[in-house]
Amino acid sequence: MYWDGGGWAWMAFMPLLWIALIALAVWAVIRLVQHPASRGEGTSRGPAPKETPEEILDRRYASGEIDTDTYTEARKQLAVYQRGPG
Repeated sequence: MYWDGGGWAWMAFMPLLWIALIALAVWAVIRLVQHPASRGEGTSRGPAPKETPEEILDRRYASGEIDTDTYTEARKQLAVYQRGPG
């Protein structure tokens, strides 16, 4: 009356199915939670934004890499360069 042809196969397959589903869920959560910086540049979210010349100059001045005279001169040159010829 009852068909008992594959009960043992399902009993062996079901734990494997649950392990695969849990592993997939863990992988998806880790993938979504990862920070873009840890993924590296050029990922699916796009490349990391680049610093502008002014930002680089400001950062170098703030860290003490360049002095005030060099900073003001470079700022003037950047302003002339951005304005263009003439």
